[in-house]
Amino acid sequence: MLRSLRHACLPFSALFLLAGCIDVPHPFSNPGKAAKELAGNAPPARLDVPTPTEALLPQAGAQLWSKAVAEELLQQTIPAMAQPVRPGDWWLKMRAKMQGDQVIPVYMVMTPKNTIRATQEGTPVPAALWSAADAQTLHTVALDAAPRITSVLTGIQADDMEKDPKSLKHRAARVYFTGVEGAPGDGNISLARAFVTWFSKTPDAIQNTSENADYIVTGKVKLSPGPVGTTHHPQEHIEIVWRVTDKAGKEAGAATQLHDIEAHSLDHYWGDVAVVAAQEAAAAVDQIIDRYSGRENAPLADGTAPAEKAKAK
Repeated sequence: MLRSLRHACLPFSALFLLAGCIDVPHPFSNPGKAAKELAGNAPPARLDVPTPTEALLPQAGAQLWSKAVAEELLQQTIPAMAQPVRPGDWWLKMRAKMQGDQVIPVYMVMTPKNTIRATQEGTPVPAALWSAADAQTLHTVALDAAPRITSVLTGIQADDMEKDPKSLKHRAARVYFTGVEGAPGDGNISLARAFVTWFSKTPDAIQNTSENADYIVTGKVKLSPGPVGTTHHPQEHIEIVWRVTDKAGKEAGAATQLHDIEAHSLDHYWGDVAVVAAQEAAAAVDQIIDRYSGRENAPLADGTAPAEKAKAK
């Protein structure tokens, strides 16, 4: 009787262990840094950061400033390079202006046509400290600038998506789901069916082919020997990874579910375990698409982006 009761409770036990244990560190490693990927829908493919000519700094200091800003932008996964402007590239025009006894860094995001798309000011710096142009000061200035510039790029992306009727701000993402592999028992089928069911409840849409898909989702299950449980029963470590790539094959993110279960408890039927795991996965994949595409980003605040026709001086 005890043995049959234990087996009858296994699906519920495994369900409880899996519920809530979803871990999505890869796509959300820096959740405060919006516009990490710039979505492939918005500029830039590369952001040039040339040496500023109006920096109120000696040449060496101006070069150090552009290099420091580019390095900090890279830390926010903005594809910035400290180099002269190349044809077809978006670029960052930097300058400094005096205000009393302080210097204010100014950053202008420039289009390939040399028009100002957006302007952002940095935190004022004491003039004496700025003119010294030491590496530590300029590094601190760059640390302050990087998230501000990233925020501006996020707003540019949102503006462009808002104006584009074909962008994901105005339609569902087309998702091709390749299925699940590596699961024991009926896991491949049960997880795949449950994922499609739950994902259909999100704003996005599953399609049957990869043609014209915005994103491709794959599911992989891996089982390995786990530690002995508290009741001295053998356990297994289960890892389910739901990977999302964009249409160019670049990884948009991955949701990982991890836990230890009673050994061989999923060798035959997954039942409710598949339902709960797929429900969590569907929500996570939808969130990855939201973050990566930038469709929920807010446009630039009024006054941040001057008219496109305003020419750079």
